[in-house]
Amino acid sequence: MSPHLSPRSAELRRRFAELARAERPDLAQLCLLLAAQADGALDEAGMDAVEIELDELAGRLPFRPGGPRSWATALSELLGARLGFHGTPGDYQRLESSLLHEVVRRRRGLPILLSVVWMEVARRAGAPVYGVALPGHFVVGFGPPEEQVLADPFAGGRVLSGPDTELLVAGATGAPLDPSMLTPADPLEVVLRILNNVRAWAATRPERSDVSLWAVELSLLLPSHPARLRYERAQLLVQRGDFVTGAVELEAYAEVVEAVDAAAAEQVRGQAVAARARLN
Repeated sequence: MSPHLSPRSAELRRRFAELARAERPDLAQLCLLLAAQADGALDEAGMDAVEIELDELAGRLPFRPGGPRSWATALSELLGARLGFHGTPGDYQRLESSLLHEVVRRRRGLPILLSVVWMEVARRAGAPVYGVALPGHFVVGFGPPEEQVLADPFAGGRVLSGPDTELLVAGATGAPLDPSMLTPADPLEVVLRILNNVRAWAATRPERSDVSLWAVELSLLLPSHPARLRYERAQLLVQRGDFVTGAVELEAYAEVVEAVDAAAAEQVRGQAVAARARLN
């Protein structure tokens, strides 16, 4: 964790790490803590207001409308048709498209955040709902595998046929749909994928290395994460002028890598030396 965190950021991260290690991680709360890290104006009252709105939306759904398809249709009619939750290509260019409170307010966002809204509203209403992390496009699933119905919140909750899903996957990967792609996504997988989206947004904007850094640091608080994120964090610290801490992190990463790739470890140590040299 960065040594120069504000007390507010430090507390948000403490809660994020604690919640990520809970027996049943609360997806909405994790998304709101992530959003509060991005938006200093999002306080406890603001986070509570989002939870209350999700509760209210759930209360507007029909009581137990029926099987998986009925649930998918009910969510699509409420959130998509009546309330206008959806996404557009332009939403990929906005950081707020990855922040739950902004997605609830604007009714616009990335597929994965719109899916979080769908899941949280449906879950509160008692639906058998879960996220499905298709390659390149996140959707929502209802019901057990043998009765599974998929909906695309980015398209306003359009209920997907088998060919629709195959086209989504083929468009993203060029490969055919594999049944393993349709399994429910774990809440922590969802959060890591959201953070990956934030990192991708910031990576094309060098002036927003602050966003890259907090997104990497939150990712590192998850119980399971790619080891290479430690290297990314070290590089960001050097880029932002914290040469000593960055060099120490590079050296620590080199120790980890050495067991599997001595040449790569030596290269990373060279980067640490170069970082220290920038102090002179």
